[in-house]
Amino acid sequence: MDMEITFPGGARVDASFGPYTVQTDQPPMSGGSGSAPTPFAVFLASIGTCAGIYVLGFLRKRGLPTEGVSLHQRMRINPTTGMVSDIDLDIQVPPDFPEKYSEALIRTAALCAVKKHFETPPKFNIKTRVHDLAIGA
Repeated sequence: MDMEITFPGGARVDASFGPYTVQTDQPPMSGGSGSAPTPFAVFLASIGTCAGIYVLGFLRKRGLPTEGVSLHQRMRINPTTGMVSDIDLDIQVPPDFPEKYSEALIRTAALCAVKKHFETPPKFNIKTRVHDLAIGA
């Protein structure tokens, strides 16, 4: 998958791929207008939404209701490094949720591709390239 990252103005940085554009911005205290989430917030949201799509699929496949089911994601920050040290994902289910599915639901959420990339991170190859700016194209 290829993405094009552009700078539409101010502190905004957008990622376009296929028919979609993910907009990001910085809060006013960091020079942005706060018009969109920060890139890091989008990254963190991808963890919970990825686990969420697996949970949703699990529920649908078994004909279980999605009403009353949600995920709560909590990040703990290492005070020395300022980096996220722990991510807690709590799958909240209603009181009448069948207990027999609880462990399977946890295993299903753990299949998330974003989480798996943490376990085997990709190699980053960062470089500059000069590109042609076609006139009139």
